[in-house]
Amino acid sequence: MTEQTNIARILKQLGIDSLNTMQQQVLDAGVTGDMLLLSPTGSGKTLAFLLPLLQTLNSSNNQVQVLIVAPSRELALQIETVFRAMGSGFTVYCCYGGHPIRTEKKRLENPPAVLIGTPGRIVDHLERGNVSLDRVQTLILDEFDKSLELGFLDEMEYIVSHLPALRRRVLTSATEGVEIPEFIGIRSPKRLSFLDSVKTNKGLALRVVKSPEKDKLETLYGLLGELNGESALIFCNYRETVERVSDYLTDNGVDNDFFHGGMEQPERERALSHFRNGSASVFISTDLAARGLDIPDVQHVIHYHLPVNEEAYVHRNGRTARMHAEGTAYLLLHAEEFLPEYIAREPDEFFLPEKRKAPQRSEWVTLTINRGKRDKLSKKDVVGFLFQKGGLAKDELGVVEIKESCAYAAVKREAVAGLLERVRDEKIKNMKAKFS
Repeated sequence: MTEQTNIARILKQLGIDSLNTMQQQVLDAGVTGDMLLLSPTGSGKTLAFLLPLLQTLNSSNNQVQVLIVAPSRELALQIETVFRAMGSGFTVYCCYGGHPIRTEKKRLENPPAVLIGTPGRIVDHLERGNVSLDRVQTLILDEFDKSLELGFLDEMEYIVSHLPALRRRVLTSATEGVEIPEFIGIRSPKRLSFLDSVKTNKGLALRVVKSPEKDKLETLYGLLGELNGESALIFCNYRETVERVSDYLTDNGVDNDFFHGGMEQPERERALSHFRNGSASVFISTDLAARGLDIPDVQHVIHYHLPVNEEAYVHRNGRTARMHAEGTAYLLLHAEEFLPEYIAREPDEFFLPEKRKAPQRSEWVTLTINRGKRDKLSKKDVVGFLFQKGGLAKDELGVVEIKESCAYAAVKREAVAGLLERVRDEKIKNMKAKFS
């Protein structure tokens, strides 16, 4: 099979018509020499750096050939998901904190061709002797600037020191001007930058919403009521505020979920699934959600707190109006707050009506099944079960995601009551399960 035919097959498998400009240029750059890829979140860079790997992987090599290091569990899992969806025939495995290390150790007894992991967990396995990286020829540091920002410098240096056969380094970043540490060993890299689009963000409309109170909760509620149920990502600077905003919205009947670095991994995965499948149309987060997460393009970004700097502002806004789409960013300001100097153009003010409308409920809710990957449950199993045993019509089932120990399925709100009655005592893939 020619390389072109193979890529066409993969794109068809992924449901993609063609590569975008950035992905095509990365592919055209070839697989020799180091590369620095600067591209905004949501531009498709995961597929861009994965596709060329297929030219370098050797099916007769039974050791780890490619190591991909990502700063967060969510990003690492996203990369694994994309690689699996490509259907390359090569094995891949993902290691990350919050996942049982014993499970990972057992899986690493048969080394995957591509190993993906967070810096701390990869170091853990190296120190325990659970994995050898002696034959790794390609190292990909995805969002490497974020890894440095999060304090993984020592871990990254330790990992690089255990790659004696390393020939190629690919570093990706969503920001300009980050200093590359000497120990990475990158020399005269091919530099591909696609960051201009995120700075101009032509499809982005900016609005200021004035809050009469320092506590902006009522103003936020009023704004959400004007968004017609469209997806909104709310950024706060502190974890405590994230949870307080979520509690307030929940108490007022708004379908929402929240996300921050202090949550356990299963909680984080559940929150992301709810936002991805539309059962939570409002998502509240710290700047952790500004980059590196697999979430859909949102229609509205709301700065509940002003960003700490211009970089944070750019990345937050980059969550909407991506890839030629349109979106709106709202800055919530009380009387004592002023626009930062880095916001060059004066945004129009968005006036809220005196009579506030209640935000629209989501048309989806999430059905949770307490069976997952470890039970060999597949997406196909869940879809078939919900159509046959659950009696759902095709348009009543939305996004289905399979996690390690559970599965999430988006179901139309009006179909849920009858569904739970029908499946309560049924087995899925000949297994008893709990549905909630």
